[in-house]
Amino acid sequence: MPPNAQAGAQSITDSLIAAAANAAADSPPNKLQQDSTGVLFECDVETTDGGLEKDITTLKKAEKRRLKLVWRNIIAFGYLHLAALYGAYLMVASAKWQTIAFAYILYVMSGLGITAGAHRLWAHRSYKAKWPLRLLLVIFNTIAFQDAAYHWARDHRVHHKYSETDADPHNATRGFFFSHIGWLLCKKHPEVKAKGKGVDLSDLRADPILMFQKKYYMLLMPIACFIAPTIVPMYFWGESFVNAWFVATMFRWCFILNVTWLVNSAAHKFGGRPYDKFINPSENISVAILAFGEGWHNYHHVFPWDYKTAELGQYSLNFTTAFIDFFAKIGWAYDLKTVSSDIIQKRVKRTGDGTHATWGWGDADQPKEEIEDALITHKKSE
Repeated sequence: MPPNAQAGAQSITDSLIAAAANAAADSPPNKLQQDSTGVLFECDVETTDGGLEKDITTLKKAEKRRLKLVWRNIIAFGYLHLAALYGAYLMVASAKWQTIAFAYILYVMSGLGITAGAHRLWAHRSYKAKWPLRLLLVIFNTIAFQDAAYHWARDHRVHHKYSETDADPHNATRGFFFSHIGWLLCKKHPEVKAKGKGVDLSDLRADPILMFQKKYYMLLMPIACFIAPTIVPMYFWGESFVNAWFVATMFRWCFILNVTWLVNSAAHKFGGRPYDKFINPSENISVAILAFGEGWHNYHHVFPWDYKTAELGQYSLNFTTAFIDFFAKIGWAYDLKTVSSDIIQKRVKRTGDGTHATWGWGDADQPKEEIEDALITHKKSE
């Protein structure tokens, strides 16, 4: 079903208009507006369609500097990828089907710990979650081993506010390799640290579950990501240590890492830009499928506070949205933020690259067949 048909989602059109009015009233603009190349929350916007007024192309840069390599990470990731290749071979040669299925389940859990947890919930506050869901997402996030959710959200907020500048942790203007994995193989640019210190993280520090994970991360992470995934196949269905380690642990961890990194690399390079042609993030269907809906990246950088990270599309191309919607139905997720079709229409017309066939549901150009075939749930009683 089209995620825009979600009942109970919280429209933020009024807050966008109010934020833009407040920004226009500020003179001179504050330092965030002067330095940033993107918005993170709806209060950052300067226009009524969710954007900035200034020309951000002049701010995007990659300072020519000699990178300081971190050999510990280079060796670790080198081993990881070689181990994952061996794990891929063992999946065909000798691993039991239960081990392969277990690895897939861990991949899904890990992915949701990043997409529904660290990303949409904690980094963007695009929805709220009660403690049982937050606990579940912290467990999933720990299995993923992409740093504690607190630090992941911090770096991601910096990425959005200073996208594709030297303050961006994985600045895509430095090339595909750097934005994919290279940024983890060298020391951070000083601007990343400087801007990171200025990002408000008070909401994250107020979450006791998040702070518990942060405090005990180096104890919890090895158990969740490495020890348990290796022991479970050996204990419950008699898998060999070699197969358990290289398939359920190494291959699975390497795969989810690269899927996440593709959002930073491929989705900042390949695809259309129907919402804003002046930024590099793109609509990439392949990344969306692998990353549970995180590949609709042009939309996401334009409207990062939308819990769907996309406009239209089936759940099969945005599994994270289905996950959040399920927990919204049982009351564990609430205050789901989304963007009205009117705001989307205005932005598409103002900055889109022309590849957006329709601006949203009900557009005059929307095919009749699409409207007739759409499944709309939670209809208001006649």
